[in-house]
Amino acid sequence: MNDLFNLKGKVALITGGAGVLGGHMGEVLAKSGVITGIMGLSMAEADLVVNKINANGGQAFSVVANVLDKDSLEKVRDLIVERYGRLDILINAAGGNMPGATIAPDKAIYDMLTGDLQKVLDLNIIGTMLPTQVYSEVFAKQKQGVIINISSASAQRPLTRVVGYSASKAAVDNFTKWMAVEMATKFGEGIRVNAIAPGFFIGEQNRALLLESDGSLTARGEKIIDQTPMRRFGVPDDLSGTLIWLCSDASKFVTGISVNVDGGFGVSSI
Repeated sequence: MNDLFNLKGKVALITGGAGVLGGHMGEVLAKSGVITGIMGLSMAEADLVVNKINANGGQAFSVVANVLDKDSLEKVRDLIVERYGRLDILINAAGGNMPGATIAPDKAIYDMLTGDLQKVLDLNIIGTMLPTQVYSEVFAKQKQGVIINISSASAQRPLTRVVGYSASKAAVDNFTKWMAVEMATKFGEGIRVNAIAPGFFIGEQNRALLLESDGSLTARGEKIIDQTPMRRFGVPDDLSGTLIWLCSDASKFVTGISVNVDGGFGVSSI
């Protein structure tokens, strides 16, 4: 049974790997024996995660690329193939939101900033599609590989005021399904494409929105906890089991799905 979850010797790349969730996923994979590439916008930020992984006995490496720049992505692809001979896992963890693509309580849709909206859409959907296009070419040649996109609880249940992020993550869900069919039908059953949809996890981008300076809940944070049956925010380790399952042969007949890791937020109602 343990062989189903065996990832030892696999090679993975995590876009947005210097972030809180991306970095944690890198640590989890490295502990499972995966040679883990951490992609950041700068070598310094990627190195922070890589150094932590290597200091704890894992094997990781830093690469620099912009998920919106195909040339930089291709250079990283070529480096990985030259160095390791293959790539087995791609995790598209790069993403984010901007205030101008969110409608403030005293504003309306007409106040949304088009520039910020475009940046959010580009980062979350183009920043998922472009790396997938570049790195899945390796999988197509190998007839084997795993792609995991990072969706969101807001993809299936749009969050009030959060228009740009919700729309772009819904597009990630749609693309996950489309890409699963594309790869399996044209390149074989060895290539699987799935998504993980985290609920509310505290990160640098949303900390002030959800928590007061003393650690108590903001009004927004209280609403979220009220709608989360498990009555807490997620912590990075809550993603670990789903990540290992989707990366391993334990899910070898699973493709095109999005797994909610949200404490029940997506199924909660009044």
